[in-house]
Amino acid sequence: MQRRHVLQAAAAATLALPGATLWAAPVAGRPKFILVFLRGAYDAANVLVPYTSEFYYESRPHIAVPRPGSGADAAVALDADWALHPALRASLLPLWQAGQLAFVPFAGTRDLSRSHFETQDHIELGQGGQTRSYDDGFLNRLLQQLGGGTRPMAFSAQLPLSLRGPRRVPNLAIASAGRPGIAPGQQALLERMWGGTAQSASVREGFAVQATVARDMQAADWNAEMRAASRGAVAPRGFVAEAARIGALMRESFDVGFIDVGGWDTHVYEASANGAHGQLADKLGALGEGLAALSRSLGPAWRDTTVVVLSEFGRTFRENGNRGTDHGHGTVYWVLGGGVRGGRVVGEQVALSPATLNQNRDYPVLTNDRDLLGGLFSRLWGLDAGRLAAVFPDSRPADLRLV
Repeated sequence: MQRRHVLQAAAAATLALPGATLWAAPVAGRPKFILVFLRGAYDAANVLVPYTSEFYYESRPHIAVPRPGSGADAAVALDADWALHPALRASLLPLWQAGQLAFVPFAGTRDLSRSHFETQDHIELGQGGQTRSYDDGFLNRLLQQLGGGTRPMAFSAQLPLSLRGPRRVPNLAIASAGRPGIAPGQQALLERMWGGTAQSASVREGFAVQATVARDMQAADWNAEMRAASRGAVAPRGFVAEAARIGALMRESFDVGFIDVGGWDTHVYEASANGAHGQLADKLGALGEGLAALSRSLGPAWRDTTVVVLSEFGRTFRENGNRGTDHGHGTVYWVLGGGVRGGRVVGEQVALSPATLNQNRDYPVLTNDRDLLGGLFSRLWGLDAGRLAAVFPDSRPADLRLV
């Protein structure tokens, strides 16, 4: 083991801790942006529930979330048309009530492949045209427009496509997909090297965190397709374990962050007794806890932070024969943060019926991902039309007044 590898491994072990910083603290009041990518395509219709739609309940006889007011399992009414999954009541409903959480239904891309990989790439590259460059992600292009003072970090096992490009961006795996990042012999060597120093406790805690997340990943009941679609992303339970640390790092050291959370491909047994219980509900509960912990850990910086939660596509509106849902098209984006004009469901909407579904099976896409993000970036950083075009070529930024 070469000396530089020992030092790199030690730094990685310490970086997972709340007090760790790589650079000088970001300027107070500067906007912070975090993209949370739910890899595997989560079932948006059971998160933001169209509870006034009879078509929804007819289409999901076994997996629909019960109507608001129907008992302990009921969805939580947000407005006259939409309700929140009860697994998010404790974690995200307070942010909604504080006006710090908004939802954008019928959002997504023009990609109709229904391929996890094609559509994830389409979103992360954000190029819009027929040709693709896999070394030119939209977040890297954004960083180039914002200048060298903006500090990015990818909290992911590998550098995501969205951050690839000329601007160099570090990444830190917040989970190792069940595999140790450092061999046991090398770990023992590091612990001996740091033993008796002020940093020894930090190194031990870093390894302990890694081991905990690895156990969570191994315990997850994923099939081969779900593992592939997740592309090494941390499981929702693993995200809970790390969210507070990520928040502390974003507060102290970074302005732009990327997090991916996997495990959302729910073809089989998405729900148990009804949509309020089962694997989707469990994952949503963990995701909500993680997002709430992230907001708390950011502290005063939360007022300057905007978080966008998205997925490659939605699921079929109708349940399948396995009490699950298959690959769809339109989905629901979440926008949260201390400066978000939330407590609203925004964007173009349509009454749900077989005629208004995409190909009589999925949510249609009425708000394009690049247009939504472009409008948001314009508000956050004051980017003019030319600079936005450099981030999202040939897009038409949509100002939904989210911040």
